[in-house]
Amino acid sequence: MMYFSHIAGILRNPKDEWALIEEENYSAKTVFLTQISILAAIPAVALFIGVTQVGWSVAGEEPVRLVTTSALGSAILFYFAMWAAVGFIATCMHWMEKTYGGEASLDDCLVLTTVTATPLFLSGISFLIPMLWLNVAVAGVALAYSVYLLYSGTSRVMKIDEDRAFMFASSVLTVALCTLVGMLAASVIAWSHLVPLVYLP
Repeated sequence: MMYFSHIAGILRNPKDEWALIEEENYSAKTVFLTQISILAAIPAVALFIGVTQVGWSVAGEEPVRLVTTSALGSAILFYFAMWAAVGFIATCMHWMEKTYGGEASLDDCLVLTTVTATPLFLSGISFLIPMLWLNVAVAGVALAYSVYLLYSGTSRVMKIDEDRAFMFASSVLTVALCTLVGMLAASVIAWSHLVPLVYLP
């Protein structure tokens, strides 16, 4: 499966691994079933465990935890929101690539999006310990590496020359950051109306 065969290589030696990924021609179905379904579960499950079993505290106060049903609803929404975000970014990428002379399919766009986001998915393991400074620090490092993966893989996967690939990757990064902000806003709305956060007494 794509996840198990490329995850180490993309973190250790991304340039060589991009060449291998390009040769294998993964379909959208394969990517969703064998990559995103696994990766999206990492932050969702870690978040559920962190907020129900560990809890978080402010200024050394007693940890605050969520009741199981409230945390479960939030984790499920978070899981599918990540699926939607990856699909949305890949679709936007496919829509924009012709402008930059690209010749990639929607499947290629989905592969590029998913592999690029892999460090961010993996960083979700830090949610097991829901400490704001720790989660932000880990996510920051993961985001930096994801940006590097995007710029290093765009030219090869999208079949665009390097000068245009830089501009294209910058456009994709803008879409991705806007999507992230949208997810945060949607989370606030969901916590207010769909799955209210209920704390243990």
